[in-house]
Amino acid sequence: MQTEILQPADLLDAQGRLTTCGWSRQPLLNYRRDAVKAPKFRLKEWDYYYVHAGEVGLSVTVADNGYLGFVSVTFFDFAVPCEVTKAVMVPFPLGKFGMPASSGSGDVVFRNKSLTLEFRRTEGGRTLTIDCDDFAAGQALHGVVHLSQPPGLESLTIATPFAGAPLSFYYNQKVNCQPAQGELSFGKRKLVFDPATCFGVLDWGRGVWTYQNTWYWGSASGLVLGQPFGFNLGYGFGDTAAASENVVYWKGRANKLDQVTFHLPEDSYLKPWKFTSNDGRLELDFVPVLDRASDTNVLLIRSNQHQVFGRFTGTVVMDDGSSLAVKDLFGFAEKVYNRW
Repeated sequence: MQTEILQPADLLDAQGRLTTCGWSRQPLLNYRRDAVKAPKFRLKEWDYYYVHAGEVGLSVTVADNGYLGFVSVTFFDFAVPCEVTKAVMVPFPLGKFGMPASSGSGDVVFRNKSLTLEFRRTEGGRTLTIDCDDFAAGQALHGVVHLSQPPGLESLTIATPFAGAPLSFYYNQKVNCQPAQGELSFGKRKLVFDPATCFGVLDWGRGVWTYQNTWYWGSASGLVLGQPFGFNLGYGFGDTAAASENVVYWKGRANKLDQVTFHLPEDSYLKPWKFTSNDGRLELDFVPVLDRASDTNVLLIRSNQHQVFGRFTGTVVMDDGSSLAVKDLFGFAEKVYNRW
């Protein structure tokens, strides 16, 4: 069952429960932090961006997880392959980050003595600014990247409950296939993002999560036959009975899929993966290049993450029944276990 939300409404009712569950092509539900009835230390709000440019990539995160704030920048060099991350932890932000209530307006600004991140909403898109004088081994990382959001570009927005936890919810938007333009300097390296070939994705999340969960997420944005193509795949983000998180983007339109299964190798994340859908509309092989792995385990909090980057090849079927072949599309897939 794939329930499409078609009308604007409040996300939460007076009791702090979801008013509706399902997915939409644009964010239609009104999120308000003050409408959340669960303890505020359980509320999680984040903006995550990943931008891909040939053999390099950039990810930036600002997350207020209630009892812990997490701010990070990661530079990827897939030719080596390797990654470098600068992260800042902020205890008990509890809303002090001022995360916007909507992905369509408002800015995210974080500054301290070692790192500045700015995500500013502009007409027709958003601008990411990164300033870090000591990013790695004394080398600075500075850059400004603009992500365009063309008029009519459809995205996936989903309102998901958690079984047995009526005050828990996940409200999330994924915006794929955003053309990226700008420059980044890392030490003596100068990198240029060309909007004709470089694309970014936004993961905008707000929600009250249950304490323990495992999620799977896959994402890619690029060109197929010279046209923008991408996808968002995943599960484990709550009770997806009303709608899954699986969608394929083609020429700016969202083509909704049912359930997708990640077939992971048993003994190494760097061995090939496979992705299949129960409706027969997606079959992809995934050849990994880099496993960005981390395992944080502190008292009651643990986050074990494997974000694996590589190339997708296979076929997908659109809503109109047409089939599209995909070859060596660069993206990522991840498995994340959290106690948080």
